Formats: sequence, structure tokens, C-alpha cells
Amino acid sequence: MAVTQKELAFMREAFPFWNQLTQRQQNLLEQSVSVSSYRKGQRLHDGAQDCMGLILVLSGHLRAFILSDTGKEITIYRLFERDICIFSASCMLKNISFDIYIEAAEDSRILLIPTAVYNELNQTCLAVSNFTSQLISSRFSDVMWVMEQVLFMSFDRRLANFLLEQSAIAGSSTFSITHETIAKNMGSAREVVTRMLKYFQSEGMVSLSRGGITITDPKKLEKLLRFDK
Repeated sequence: MAVTQKELAFMREAFPFWNQLTQRQQNLLEQSVSVSSYRKGQRLHDGAQDCMGLILVLSGHLRAFILSDTGKEITIYRLFERDICIFSASCMLKNISFDIYIEAAEDSRILLIPTAVYNELNQTCLAVSNFTSQLISSRFSDVMWVMEQVLFMSFDRRLANFLLEQSAIAGSSTFSITHETIAKNMGSAREVVTRMLKYFQSEGMVSLSRGGITITDPKKLEKLLRFDK
């Protein structure tokens, strides 16, 4: 699919190093970038062996997740408009290999910089190299935060945090999501999620409907986050 001038302008604004590239490097980027659209639930990236390139989100919402040996998924970070994913080009990163999977959490559109092109810029332009290091550091922080949650935070607190996060993403106290989807994001079992949601409902924190949840008392959920049981 051809990249429009508007999308090229979006890319120039999204990359803080753009003005520090040479004219040849700018031309290389503009000529190599491609655009793709993905439907909700469609997989973009399949682990360390899939080195597709640098992803820049034009619109929509992507989620990056890891898989356990038993097939359970845990979401480690999310990508929204103007966000950039470096681990989709992980083969260019020496001694770093992650089986990170990326799928569209809603209908999404992305710009893709081929790995070879971005790697050349990363090796020849200090501004790009510095940006790459900052991006890797930021994503590692996201991963560590999730791991700390999984290892040290009780499930009720994790679920409360997840619901508040989903509400913020939706921009509403009511949002559509299934118990199965929550379980996939949190690396848990659907039955565990259902049991805790019913407890939250009995405590007046949420109201459950078929395929949807309404946060009825966000302050109670926020209070739950401040005190581990």
C-alpha cells in the first residue's frame, strides 16, 4: 500500500532525530517505509524469529505480549498513535532476543521501517543510536514493571489496576471486554478472573454485563491499589 504525503509528514514529526539525518538518509527512509492495516485480533509479529522492522503506530492500539510454556499470555506494554516498537526489529540488537508477540487490540494502521534500513541509520547516525538506546530502556522499564506486578502484587490489585487502565483507554467508565480477554492479558485463567470480578461487583466496585464492565466506584479500586492484602 502506497504511503501518502500526510503519512510521511507524520513519520518526520514522530522521529526526533529526523533533522539530524543527512539528505540521503532522509530519502532512504522515505523511499523504504511502507504502510499496513490490521484488523482487531490480527497478529503483526511472532516472536524473535520474526524481524519485520521498526513499527510506528499511525492509528489504533497494539498490544505486545509474551507467552508462557503453557500458552498463557501476559501483556507487557501497549502501543498507541505515535508510539514506536523496537523489539519488532530485535534481530538488529546484539545479544537481545525476546519472544515478544504483537497483535492489534483494535483496528490499527502502522508505518514499517525495514530492519536493514533502520539498522544502517542506527550504525551511522549518533542521534538515531541515542534514540534507539532510549527506546530500548523505556521498553525494558515497561517489561520490568509488569514482571514486578506478576511476582509481587496480589491478583485483586492487578485486576483493579487493569480495569482502571482499560477505562482510561476507553475514555469511559463502561467498556466492552470479555473475561477471557482479561485473562489473556493478565496471564491468568478465565475462572479466576470471573470469580474476582464477581467479588468486585459484590463490593460495589463494578457492574458486570454480557461482554462489558462498568466501573461504578473507581475510588474503591484506587484504594485497593494502595493496600495489598
